[in-house]
Amino acid sequence: MALVPLPLGSAMIELRPGDVLYITAACSVQFTKSMMFRLIKVRHDLVTYDQWIWLDGYQLDAKGEAVARREIFVLRAGLMLQRRTAPAPVTQRRSRSPQRR
Repeated sequence: MALVPLPLGSAMIELRPGDVLYITAACSVQFTKSMMFRLIKVRHDLVTYDQWIWLDGYQLDAKGEAVARREIFVLRAGLMLQRRTAPAPVTQRRSRSPQRR
């Protein structure tokens, strides 16, 4: 079953590192050919126009493998969330029993 991209424009969903975004011409005219993009971080340190953001991440191929590191300038309303970052696994500490001799 294929995932349906979730548009982010109307909802103020916070982007998280590891999220996979579907980038199309709705994000910017420079993306006439769409691509999948795995987010490293949102660049809050760069000044932008209202509703535009800088994203740092990796362009992905059809297998989901990173093929190029990219920094892109996009219209937030055009972003579509393809896959949400999985929550970090909770690790349980195992108690160590004394070693027998």
